Amino acid sequence: MSGDGIKADNANWKFNGEMVEQFETHVARSVPFYDEGHDLVVKLSDYFVKEDSLVYELGSSTGKLSYKLASHHDKKAHFIALEIEEDMVQKAEASYHHDRLTFACEDINSMTFKKADLIVAYYTVQFVHPKQRQALIDKIYEALNWGGAFILYEKVRANDARFQDICTGLYTEYKLDQGYTPEEIVSKSKSLKGVLEPFSTQGNLDMLKRSGFVDILSIQKYVNFEGFWR
Repeated sequence: MSGDGIKADNANWKFNGEMVEQFETHVARSVPFYDEGHDLVVKLSDYFVKEDSLVYELGSSTGKLSYKLASHHDKKAHFIALEIEEDMVQKAEASYHHDRLTFACEDINSMTFKKADLIVAYYTVQFVHPKQRQALIDKIYEALNWGGAFILYEKVRANDARFQDICTGLYTEYKLDQGYTPEEIVSKSKSLKGVLEPFSTQGNLDMLKRSGFVDILSIQKYVNFEGFWR
């Protein structure tokens, strides 16, 4: 067990099946300041969402953030929540309803984006295979209208082995404080092997800059969890 009643095999974490019902509870306990990050994304969106805007969320899981974004804006903007797991899309459609919000079961690596004023990837890109990651960021850059914004939240690795050891220890203590048992923490870590592949802060910045993004700002950080905006 990986906590919150979620079963996960070695190197085989999945975002489908029985775990979908527990996902929101699990991720809010597992990711520091998860809901606060949602609130920051929503507030930041005020500077970019216009009357005719198109907004994408990539890897929208149960659709909670996309729903918050759509509900926050009274403009005629349209919000598209993209998620590859059909179980998650079904859960989103059952849980969140808004006239200007569309949930779509799509592979963000292969689909073509329309021009958008805001694209959000909230702890999503870290699950894209590293060999596909740069191409995805390139595509996001090309999809943004002039003056548009990309908000990227990721788990990040430290830039030094000793710092990484300390970050790992701090995060383990955080999860223990959240009530997870040592066995659940180890089980979750084993299930994510080869599935979750974080880059360092600098690695993410380099990837963004290679695509053409400049003047990138870190907007939220807690040990090895970080949000970037450009």
